[in-house]
Amino acid sequence: MSAYAWMWVAIVGAGALSWLIKLAGHAVPEHWLENPRVHRIAAFVTVALLAALVGVQTFANGRTLAVDARLAAVAVAAVLLWRRAPFIVVVAAAAGVAAGLRALGWG
Repeated sequence: MSAYAWMWVAIVGAGALSWLIKLAGHAVPEHWLENPRVHRIAAFVTVALLAALVGVQTFANGRTLAVDARLAAVAVAAVLLWRRAPFIVVVAAAAGVAAGLRALGWG
């Protein structure tokens, strides 16, 4: 089997697995979901996945570690969020910092 065919097998398999996991979620008894521990774990998993996504998108460049304009933009966004700035201001400032640093040749 060619690499192209294996890629499609993997795509179809991942789609089927995703559908089965979603189906299994509908089969969970409702009283299990009412447990406060489940709510707490779900909140922690959401935060952990978002933090992992931010980390990978900020520090990864293919298979290498990168420190560039993205790191500065995330740092500016973190400070503005800590100072409770409006979200649109956070996004605009982070984008501006990243664009400015890239225009200066860093990143």
